[in-house]
Amino acid sequence: MTVVGPFGLSVRDQALEADVQTGLAAVEAGLLDATKSDVPFITEAAQHLVLAGGKRFRPLLVMLAAQFGDPYAPGVVPSAVVVELTHLATLYHDDVMDEAAVRRGVASANSRWGNSLAVLTGDFLFARASHTLADLGPEAVRVQSEAFERLVTGQILETAGPVDGRDPVEHYLDVLGGKTGSLVAVSCRFGAMMSGADESVVETLTQYGERLGVAFQLADDVLDIASEGHESGKTPGTDLREGVPTLPVLHLRAAAAAHGRPGDLELVALIDGDLTDDARHAEALARLRAHPALEQARRDTVRYAEEARAMLAPLPDGYAKAALEELCDAVVHRAG
Repeated sequence: MTVVGPFGLSVRDQALEADVQTGLAAVEAGLLDATKSDVPFITEAAQHLVLAGGKRFRPLLVMLAAQFGDPYAPGVVPSAVVVELTHLATLYHDDVMDEAAVRRGVASANSRWGNSLAVLTGDFLFARASHTLADLGPEAVRVQSEAFERLVTGQILETAGPVDGRDPVEHYLDVLGGKTGSLVAVSCRFGAMMSGADESVVETLTQYGERLGVAFQLADDVLDIASEGHESGKTPGTDLREGVPTLPVLHLRAAAAAHGRPGDLELVALIDGDLTDDARHAEALARLRAHPALEQARRDTVRYAEEARAMLAPLPDGYAKAALEELCDAVVHRAG
């Protein structure tokens, strides 16, 4: 049993492990090649987050999904490069929108070079992703463009907030389906599609990826509150301090609105106040950790992970399917 990929995913077959490791190494080389420019500064900025590392969660899913067809098919690795470049580009833009100072343990591009250059670098990565995508054929272009539309729509909906009368929790889950689920789903679709898997398998893996992507983000929401360390790659309570509406906070607000319990209303007021103050932030974090809203968010995470696992049922048993099932377990484990 060998550990590869994010969360210490264990692969129990030497041939599968070799395929995954070889594929991920080729993706890494492809990312470096795709982020090179004749202008040295652009290369430096574009490779800033590539060299900072990351889980490579999406390329891993491409490699595992490709096991249901021909994992050595020529489009598999380039499609994994496309989804990771797209993901990286969104991080540059997200950090500008969130005014983030750190990403993956290094200074964010916007804090290092300013917002304008960070946005333009993200655009450069989108352009390079499109260049690679063009070689994969019109169907791949269509699939990626639809996913990208969903991703951007999710970001817009998050920024705009729910319309009057819309349940904020339902709105948030729709946002995550677009922002996170869409690209994770495309990772699975590309792996299966490029490997020549049957259309039913492609659709099954796409639906799996959609649900796994949402579960993955919900686990991060839980970790932001519950973690005592840095499992999510961020300092605990970062989203809370920055006023980012995550699922535990949304469940808290719903409970406060529905029942009006003094303790809930006090905690909402605390969260809505100045959490740049370390003492207030620590108090809010401690009280949220003890609140049922956190456990409710955990249950939602488990529900999406179990829905993802259930989608795999029609697939033939084997090491690749077992690895995809283990990713569901890993997401739940992260959420505690």
